[in-house]
Amino acid sequence: MRLVAVGRMKDRAELALVERYLKRLRPALDIVELADGRGSPDEIKRREAQAILAACPPRSHVVALDESGQNWSSGAFAQAMQDWQAQGRVPCFVIGGAEGLEASVLARADARLSLGQLTWPHMLVRIMLVEQIYRAQAIAGGHPYHRSGRP
Repeated sequence: MRLVAVGRMKDRAELALVERYLKRLRPALDIVELADGRGSPDEIKRREAQAILAACPPRSHVVALDESGQNWSSGAFAQAMQDWQAQGRVPCFVIGGAEGLEASVLARADARLSLGQLTWPHMLVRIMLVEQIYRAQAIAGGHPYHRSGRP
């Protein structure tokens, strides 16, 4: 699996949270960090899009994190990940930069995932996504990490 993200994670506390889940993931999640674009908003999105698309493996199942994407439950996300892998397509998650994702990236995406309608800092999105990937693996494995029953 791969995560392609614009921006470099520098804060030690945030990095520690990501690493906490990365250690547990099987198969492993490869994180590719891309430099933030420079220039006008359109130029930034264009340059970041080129780098994002180049970093996505050709036969991967590209999942763009996008506010207009599907808002899956953890169980549905776990099932989707199992389905993608059963099709022989490795998930490649994409987190854009501050200007968002260019249309070319959204057009290439096989799925769009929303973490809700709230605006989140990109580094927190990375932490939340890595945790949800771990949770999806736990659900698929029947591990008690995920407790779906609610009163």
